[in-house]
Formats: sequence, structure tokens, C-alpha cells
Amino acid sequence: MLWVEKYRPKTFKEVLGNTKAKKEIEDWISNWKNGIPQKPILLVGPPGTGKTTMAHLIAKQFSDSIELNASDKRSYAVIKNTVGEASSTKSLFESESSEELKIIILDEVDGIHGTKDHGGTRAINKIITEGKHPLILAANDFYSKRLTTIKTKTKTIKIPKLRSNSIGAFLKRICRQEGIEFDEDVIKELSKQSNGDLRSAINDLQVMAQTKDYLTMEDIKIIGLKDSRSTIFDSVRTVLKSKSIDKIKKAMILEEDPTYVLEFIAENVPREYEDSEEIKKAYDMISLADLNFGRARSSRNYSYWRYSSEFMGLGVALSKKDTYRKFSKYTGPGSFSLMGRTRKKKELRISVAKKMSEKLHISNSEAINEFPYMEIMFSNDRIAYKISSFLDLDDDEIKLFRKKKIPKKIIKEEMVKKVENNNSSSLESSSLNSVNVVSKISDIDDIENVSNLQKTKNNSKKKKRKVENKNSEKKKKSKQTSLFEF
Repeated sequence: MLWVEKYRPKTFKEVLGNTKAKKEIEDWISNWKNGIPQKPILLVGPPGTGKTTMAHLIAKQFSDSIELNASDKRSYAVIKNTVGEASSTKSLFESESSEELKIIILDEVDGIHGTKDHGGTRAINKIITEGKHPLILAANDFYSKRLTTIKTKTKTIKIPKLRSNSIGAFLKRICRQEGIEFDEDVIKELSKQSNGDLRSAINDLQVMAQTKDYLTMEDIKIIGLKDSRSTIFDSVRTVLKSKSIDKIKKAMILEEDPTYVLEFIAENVPREYEDSEEIKKAYDMISLADLNFGRARSSRNYSYWRYSSEFMGLGVALSKKDTYRKFSKYTGPGSFSLMGRTRKKKELRISVAKKMSEKLHISNSEAINEFPYMEIMFSNDRIAYKISSFLDLDDDEIKLFRKKKIPKKIIKEEMVKKVENNNSSSLESSSLNSVNVVSKISDIDDIENVSNLQKTKNNSKKKKRKVENKNSEKKKKSKQTSLFEF
């Protein structure tokens, strides 16, 4: 039996470290059991840190679980069909009680990429949006582009690498239970080489102990050195923090789009470097890297990528005079969020232009040409309300032409005017119109005043008609001839 399975934690208390993450997960489970639906959890961390173990421990708290490795079954059809079969069972999407809740586990969701995975991320987003059951997702790389849309819909919990001393203590416990003697230096070296991956350390220990009762430093050679690939965060940190050529070259070996790595480095250079000359040199190297990426695209000769890697890795790293001994908070490329905001604004412009073209019988391009004049007209609150009502614009679309919302006072006054105008028609139609008006301004705080005003006016009209009827009757009586006058 593999020791990884034999010594897998049975409860949350047995899980090494991650105290904060465990508390968040336990609160999440408690809320679900108390009938309070929660956002799906996204467990993110390097391999071997216990993400899958935690997911299985969570699953024990529910009646049943369905596990799917998104990196094995990752097309839209496969993911939807696999989870779709589970969704047809009772209470998966319609939870009736906490005892009947089922949980779905999607592992390695950042492993979706390429043409074979067409629609895989879209399928996962659809499951997150439409599902009403507990859902756990696990991923290795927090900065993966494939998680961009998923992270916004989930509660992200980071599972960091374990410290080498924690891994060492766990390996010693296994050795004692298996009756294996060991040199202290062996455990230290094994823990260090694992690079925070507990699963890898346990597997290596089992390999070393297969034919040995006493472990020495010579046994370390059995497992050799690991070919550990960096994550994008580790790579950027190494480039900006180190000047070691060997470390930097190793750090640049990672499974990511190199242009994305370039954007990531460019974003964080001023967060690490302080000297203006160093920043200038670093951006000169980034410029050269970008130039070679352009040559690769235009000529289809991707050997230029090698030069790009040297410029954005070694070039940026050696631009600094000395390493900075400080904490720097790195972030993802801001250009992508800017592109997202620009795309949203473009969609709003198209939406408004379409509404204008339908109402004014003009083309979309002609409507867009009128936008500068719309901004001028929208500076007046009353005109802004009238135009937005006519075009049926929502709040986001109104923001294209003015920063502030239209004051409620103006909206209320305009609605009152509509009520007054509607009173010129018959009483019956007037009352119907007032109901329509009230329904339209239901979000105004003092709508009751508007309805009371309408009632008062209607009552005054009734009284006026009664007085007129009485006066007409008196006139008739006065004109009537008496019988005695004959």
C-alpha cells in the first residue's frame, strides 16, 4: 500500500498547517448544513500541498460526492454530460435538506487548455452559475489565465507550500511507525528537496526505505534531483529578486504563454526596483523581448522566443545593481483588466447606439457620432431624464454621458407632471394611467405622496361635478310655472 494513502489525514485536525484555510472551509460547510448556500470554493496551491485531501475531507461531511478531474475530461460536452448525469439525481441542484446535499469536486481546473479542451472552461462556468449544490474546485496555479473568469464566481482559498520543518516532522513520524532508522541529515535533505510538496516527500521516503532499515545520505542519490517547473509567480520573483544566472534560467522554464510572463514581469518591475536607472534598463530589456516576440509572430520562426526569454529573464534581472531585501507585493498584469474595462465600455456604446437607431431611425454609426452632443444635453438633469426615458437607458448606459445619477427629485417631479397630463382624459382612464405611473416609479421613496395627490385631485373633481348638478337642478325648478298662475 502506498504510504501517501496509508497516512492520508482522516480529519481536518490531522492536516498539516493551513490553520486559516481550515477555518474558512469549516465555516463554509457549516453554512451549507444550516441551509445557507455558499459560493463554490476554489482551492489553489502547488502540487502536493493537500488540496485534493481537503476536498475529500469536505466530501465526507455530505451525503454523497461526485469527483471529476477536469484535466482528463475537459471538453464542454464531456464535462456537461458527466456532471449532467449527477445533476439528474434528486436534490443535486435542488437541495431539500442538509442530509441530502451532494458535493461535486472538480480537480485541476487550470489544466484546461488547447483545442482539445474547447469549451471546457465555459462548461465549468455554467456549472458554477446554474448549480445550487456544494462545489469544490482545485487548481495549481493561481495566476493561470484559465482561472480568470472562474475566480470571480468562487471563494478562493490559497493552500501554500508546507515548510520543510513541518514536512520533516511528518516524515520522522512515518519512519517511527514503519520501524525505520534514519540519519537526521537524510530527513532534512529530503524535506528541503521536496520544495513544499509533502506527497512527493512521502513517495521518495517509501522508495528509499523499500530495501533499507537504516537510511543514510547515500540513499538520497536513489531519488536523484527533481525536474521542478516554476509557476509564473516563482519565476517573476526569481527574476526580480535574484542575480544568479543559473537560478534565473531555471525559473524561466515554465508552462505558460511567454508573452503573458513578459506582461507579468513588466507590471512588477517598478514594485521591486527603486533606482530610476535600473527601471529604465529593465524596460529596455522588456522592449527587446517584445520586439523578438513580434519577429517570431511575423516570420513564424519561433526560435526568436529564445532571445525574448533571455532579455526578459536575465536582461531584467541584471539591470539592478544589487538585490533588494524587502517585501514586494506582486500583482497580475494591469493591461488585461484595462482591456476588460475597455471592452465593457465598448459594449455599452453599441447597446446605446442600437437603442438610438431604433428610436430615431438612424444608423448605429450616425448615432455614435451624436454621443458628444448627448454628453452636453445630459449635463442638464431634467433633459437627461427625458432623453433616458425616451431611449429606455439603464443606469450603466446613462453613465456613458454623465458621471452622476439623475436626482430622484427630478424623476419624481417629472412623474408628477405625467400624472397631471393624464388627468385631462376620462376619470377611468386617468385612474388606470396613474396605476401605470405608480408602477414605474415604485423605486421612489415618497411615491405615496404622488398617489395621494392623484386621489385628492380626483375627489375635488367629483365634488365639483356634484355642485354643478345641484345648481342645474335649482335653475330648472325656478323656471317651472306654478299651477295657480293660470
